[in-house]
Formats: sequence, C-alpha cells, structure tokens
Amino acid sequence: MKVKSIVIIILAIIALILIVQNTEVVPIQLLLWRIWMSRIVLIVLMLAIGFGIGFVLAKATRKKPAEPNRS
Repeated sequence: MKVKSIVIIILAIIALILIVQNTEVVPIQLLLWRIWMSRIVLIVLMLAIGFGIGFVLAKATRKKPAEPNRS
C-alpha cells in the first residue's frame, strides 16, 4: 500500500470514531434562541465557519504584486 492510502484510511477511522462518539444532541444558546443539534454537526459547522473566516482574511490581506511602470 502506498503511504497516501494508509494516511487516508487512518484519517477515515479517526473521523468515524469522532462521529460515533459525538452523536449526542446538545443545546446551543445564541442570544435569544435555543437550538438543539448533534454535537458532530456543531463541530463540523464551527470548523467550516473557521475555514471560511480564514479564507476570507487570507484573501483580504494578500499583497498584490506591483504592476510594472509602463512610462
């Protein structure tokens, strides 16, 4: 087996363990609203929000290459 295949299998096993252990429904209080959702859904949602914020901030702070003078 290639190293890439082994890493993918290990990550899939870890993800499966994470999903199985976090199926409990938990309450989330957001200002005036109380929402009940699975803990794994909350984890994935927070991860996606974090990646999204990081992507937007990286795009916003990226320096653009200087354009050459054409004069």
